[in-house]
Amino acid sequence: MESIDSYIERITKLANRNKELNEQLKGWMGWYEDLQHQNEKYHNLLAKYSQKDIEQELKSTRRRKVKRFKMVSILYATVKGFKKLNGHPRAQELVDALDEVYLKFDEIAHKYGVLKVKTIGDTFLYAGGVLEENHTNPIDVINTALEMRKVILDCRVEGVHRPFWNISIGIHTGPVLGEPTGRKKLPYNLTGENVNFTSRVGMACPTGCINISNMTYELVKEFFTLNKSGQIPAKYKGLLDMFLVGGILPELSVNGKGIIPNRKYNTKYGLIQFMDLQEEVLDLMEQKLPTNLYYHNIKHTIDVITEVELIGWAENLSEEEILILKLAGLFHDSGHTRDYKEHELHGTYIAREILGSYNYPEDLIDKVCNLIMSTKFPPEPKNLMEQVICDSDLDYLGRSDFIPVSNTLYRELKERDMIGTIDEWNQLQLDFITKHQYFTETARNLREVNKQNQIERLEELLQSKASTNQ
Repeated sequence: MESIDSYIERITKLANRNKELNEQLKGWMGWYEDLQHQNEKYHNLLAKYSQKDIEQELKSTRRRKVKRFKMVSILYATVKGFKKLNGHPRAQELVDALDEVYLKFDEIAHKYGVLKVKTIGDTFLYAGGVLEENHTNPIDVINTALEMRKVILDCRVEGVHRPFWNISIGIHTGPVLGEPTGRKKLPYNLTGENVNFTSRVGMACPTGCINISNMTYELVKEFFTLNKSGQIPAKYKGLLDMFLVGGILPELSVNGKGIIPNRKYNTKYGLIQFMDLQEEVLDLMEQKLPTNLYYHNIKHTIDVITEVELIGWAENLSEEEILILKLAGLFHDSGHTRDYKEHELHGTYIAREILGSYNYPEDLIDKVCNLIMSTKFPPEPKNLMEQVICDSDLDYLGRSDFIPVSNTLYRELKERDMIGTIDEWNQLQLDFITKHQYFTETARNLREVNKQNQIERLEELLQSKASTNQ
């Protein structure tokens, strides 16, 4: 039988537990009342909007998904000089001059397609490759930084004998996340480890300098003078090198001064920019080429681009000549989006429109258009570059897949009532390939032997057909 003492102890414990539960219940009731109050407040706010407005906002929110940018170059700039401003007799004039500098910063960024992301006091964050994803943004951002530094060092105020304001800039390239803001001027908030890393590169930069990470260095080392400035720890990567930017490489600048880019610089830049241009033109062709272009399609365009580069280098052409050939190869069949029989002429129209928007010089565009016209059948090249593109355009004559490729051209012509039977086509091909001669030594070495094999295959096809008909 339970003793009176143990009974009293058990009752006491139960009473204490009941008290604790009552206290918890009071807390929950208070919490519930707060939730009800907040819920009522939100319902009152929602009452101001129609159900249609609410649904539209929910749809808009769902659409604002975070975007991943594969390659963005971030510029972290800090203006120096504010500590000297307090008590300075020309303080107001210096601040006014700095405001003008800030406006010029934005103009420079706009010039290079660089987005101003954020301003925090005396620190600015810009990003290249966000407004338009491209392969040139590391170069564009460094050029932005060089011009910014020049603008702030050139800033003068009467009575102040030396540059008062200065700047330090850090640049890093890598993938970032962009959260859409819905605002036109600032379309994205950028986040991610690479944004934070850029700020560290900037904080490690000496005053008046431009400090870049080793990732950016690898992408721009062929354009700028760069000197190692030290190392910086990076998460999961150990110590990474940093480099200070001096200016444009002497051989790529006007008079070797490292300030204004010369034609050679623009050619090297154009070869990188070609990747973005190629994507634009191939997208255009994919959308607008007729579906029954079985030969003159995107694959043929890519084949020609590949061949002009291969043959061009082998024929010891210059970088600028290679760029011109690649541009001509890219556009040479783009005119099929407008007309079949006069596609070369229309290709020159498209080339002028698009290359003009990329600020290519007029004389270079003329050369591209002349090369496009030189591919008009039958080929009659007048110089080495025309020989290269003509050989590239008819490269299939000496390839092992000649017969299936030839059949795609036959099918394309047949659907346009431009050819008779397949036997007539094979005879035309045999007549042409027998007389055909590659123009460049490189193409002859690469394709001439195999071309003879294709002649034999065509002859066998025609003989076999003739035997069947007898």
